[in-house]
Amino acid sequence: MLEEVERWLSTRSWSVTDRPLHQIMAAKQRTGQTVSVVLPALNEEETVGDIVSVIRHDLVRQVPLVDEIVVVDSGSTDRTSEVAAAAGATVVHRDEILPRLPALPGKGEVLWRSLLVTRGDIVCFIDADLKEFSSDFVLGIVGPLLTDPGVDLVKGMYDRPLGGAAGQGGRVTELMARPLLNMHWPQLAGFVQPLGGEYAARRSLLEQLPFPVGYGIELGMLVDALHLVGLDALAQVDVGVRKHRHQDGQALGRMSAAIYRTAQLRLARGHLIRPSLTQFERGQEGFEPRTYSVDTEERPPMTEIPEYMKRKAA
Repeated sequence: MLEEVERWLSTRSWSVTDRPLHQIMAAKQRTGQTVSVVLPALNEEETVGDIVSVIRHDLVRQVPLVDEIVVVDSGSTDRTSEVAAAAGATVVHRDEILPRLPALPGKGEVLWRSLLVTRGDIVCFIDADLKEFSSDFVLGIVGPLLTDPGVDLVKGMYDRPLGGAAGQGGRVTELMARPLLNMHWPQLAGFVQPLGGEYAARRSLLEQLPFPVGYGIELGMLVDALHLVGLDALAQVDVGVRKHRHQDGQALGRMSAAIYRTAQLRLARGHLIRPSLTQFERGQEGFEPRTYSVDTEERPPMTEIPEYMKRKAA
């Protein structure tokens, strides 16, 4: 391991218990910073309400840490929007944000658009499919940003059980993202969950970053932030255990292709000759090919969007 990474692990890798709530709240009051929590959601009616309820109870009512909770619905066909609103979130449909640009499918697209409908100085992203959710996820990753002005982005780290086995989740991380980072961006080798969906950052950083529209968003953001603000401005916090709905192997294959493409662009700023992925499913007549397109779009930094800059100046 690089000497720089070992030093980073000792100075920028923490536990949620390292910052007591009273210390975080004192820093928030002293600095006047505001916090937005964003949940990107697509057909998550079973879990989104519980997540919103826990955040509202623990971090809005009991202590005023979170200033707004926004659920951005990216086209759910179930009751995600209704459940989230009933739990107390502000719900916005992806297509209602920046309507002059037709929305593209993908998680990164939703996160990018969320910057236009939130106002917090710190933006905290939480996946909407988490089970047995704890507000420590928010508290842990927001804490360093409120208490340490030298930190710009914080990733959550956690155990990810799979089928009852501890530490077996995060298959795309182990098979795709971690090898890519270790080989091409070794400064980022210390991140335990580089693809984790729970992280927080200063708006001043997020608005300067391009956003891959799909599954490449987490790797792309980490790499771009490294180049923009440096390793010491990045951190991670242990928030316990993350339980969520796991995807099947073919879905993970498509996710891996998008992540590889995101890495490829950052390595050479080139383009894929064939931006698609063919997988196979057994049918009545044997294995049948299914070809899927790989995300090939990225949204520009928000500072290049006139509507955002006009809103920021208001």
